[in-house]
Amino acid sequence: MRNRAKCKLCGEILESFALIDYVSCKCGEIAINGGDMKYETFAKDYSNFLRVDDEGNEIVVEVKELGKIKELSNEVSKPSRSDLISILDEMIASYENLPPAAGLTHVTQNDLHATLLIISQIFKAQQG
Repeated sequence: MRNRAKCKLCGEILESFALIDYVSCKCGEIAINGGDMKYETFAKDYSNFLRVDDEGNEIVVEVKELGKIKELSNEVSKPSRSDLISILDEMIASYENLPPAAGLTHVTQNDLHATLLIISQIFKAQQG
């Protein structure tokens, strides 16, 4: 089925052909996007939105409201000492698994800075 829709207000039939092909009706009530890969729909009021099948038949859509959306917490949790040590161990293992020629390359200031930050956080976690 093609990605087609019809606006009940202005009567315009829309068709989206590609993944990034946003099309809206002339009155701005409805829009579609995504071609035959995504089938995205937009409407100010879905009672004015009809799907149109390949034979031109109009299909009334059924809108299902999502339940209450859970809000994300803004709390930032600090990693534990064991988490920080695991990060450091992973970093060590990644260096040990490098090919021999990579061991001859220079360490950048960013590499050193990241390592020092992790070690510093481990000591701070040990204090607290």
